[in-house]
Amino acid sequence: MSFGQGLSGLNAASQNLDSIGNNIANSGTVGYKSSTVQFADVYANSRIGLGVQVSRVSQRFTVGNISNSGNQFDMAIDGANGLFRLEQSNGAVLFSRNGQFYPDKAGYLVNAQGHYLTGYGPGGSQLERLQVPSANVPPKATTALDFKPNLPGGAEAIPTTKTQQKVDANGDPVFKPKLEPQLDANGNPVLDGSGNPVMEPVMEPVMEPKLDANGDPVMEPKLDANGDPVMEPAMEPDMETVAVNVFDPKDPTTYSNAFSYSVYDSLGNSHEVSQYFVKRPANAAGESVWDVYYMEGSTPLSPASATLTFNGAGVMTSPNPATVNLTLANPGGNASPADDLVFDVRYTGTTQFGGEFAKGKPYQDGYATGEYAGMSIDKDGTMVASYTNGVTQRLGSLVLADFSNLQGLSPVGGNAWAETGASGQPILGRPGENGLATIKGQAVEDSNVDMGQELVNMIIAQRTYQANAQTIKTQDQVLQTLVNLR
Repeated sequence: MSFGQGLSGLNAASQNLDSIGNNIANSGTVGYKSSTVQFADVYANSRIGLGVQVSRVSQRFTVGNISNSGNQFDMAIDGANGLFRLEQSNGAVLFSRNGQFYPDKAGYLVNAQGHYLTGYGPGGSQLERLQVPSANVPPKATTALDFKPNLPGGAEAIPTTKTQQKVDANGDPVFKPKLEPQLDANGNPVLDGSGNPVMEPVMEPVMEPKLDANGDPVMEPKLDANGDPVMEPAMEPDMETVAVNVFDPKDPTTYSNAFSYSVYDSLGNSHEVSQYFVKRPANAAGESVWDVYYMEGSTPLSPASATLTFNGAGVMTSPNPATVNLTLANPGGNASPADDLVFDVRYTGTTQFGGEFAKGKPYQDGYATGEYAGMSIDKDGTMVASYTNGVTQRLGSLVLADFSNLQGLSPVGGNAWAETGASGQPILGRPGENGLATIKGQAVEDSNVDMGQELVNMIIAQRTYQANAQTIKTQDQVLQTLVNLR
């Protein structure tokens, strides 16, 4: 019986050494979980045991150190609960803690064994294989431009009209009869049928030059044949109101400030829309008035202008709501025909305070097409693609699996485990939810093998092996002694 006990001890110690050796060999394997051999004694119907047996090989699912890798497709499970859900080409499902992935020729994220990483599609809850995009992100036409400038309250108003004397075709000044209200016998103004004063020319004597007693020229009223002064209508300059400072984007004297910003049409073509701000004289309500002109190059938008007003506190009072809807018709022309570009300029927050013209932080929501540039992953498992135009796009979200009994999982190699009846069904969820661990991008989880502990365990297993071998040797000597008895 002692031979059997020793042999069982040798076998158990050998398997323990195998486990320790496997741990040491995988000390550099990403996501590896070290294993521990557990033993049990063997008894029959006797008070003396029959030796030892390996009852199970358990794995320690403690978390390994997280190391930054710099690889955009690497990811580490930062916590104890959770395994990546992988799918083989035949549809079989495996689970792993190794987060080293790369895109295959079709763009699907796979590990070194060719297993597909799975998760949820953008905004969905259906499990699918996660894929890195290869096509350009489509352009988006601008629908709104948020612009909150400060218009300088101390800017000098630019008048729109001035009054001047008319001139004729020869450039000579034009005059008109001077009028005054007609009076009745009581000296009151005569009114017409509309209640307006009846106007009549102001008459004045015609003056003519004569010589006085000393022979010097003097002006005296001209007399008619009856000796009465000759009268004629009095004349005054004929004045007119003409437009001045007519807006011209090429003439900086016709506007106070200007601002240009790029917007995008339905094909992603960029168009530089310029806004020209012109301070005008205050209106009848005492409010400050600014005219804004909209141009794309030399082409006016529709409407071509708008008016902003501000109260004495510098707060914009109109338009209300503070939005101007603009249209740029046929923005691409015949070379690159695109849909009419219709977008809002939103002035909410615009002020007129003392100081300089300030542009604030303008923002427009359109963009041109862009090529795929890279990928990042958030701690909640959301995979985000970035493009050369600065746009980001969600690719989907990782799914993690947890089990009621991790020890029931069956190791299948390749840093993976398979579900068994003992493990129970996987409990799936997004990282960070329902107790699941979070994700760290561009990082991997190192092996949790404690090299120092494994070396100590190896010494103990070696001594155990030697001791069991010694029991066999001793039993052999005892048996030899019995054989030599005469």
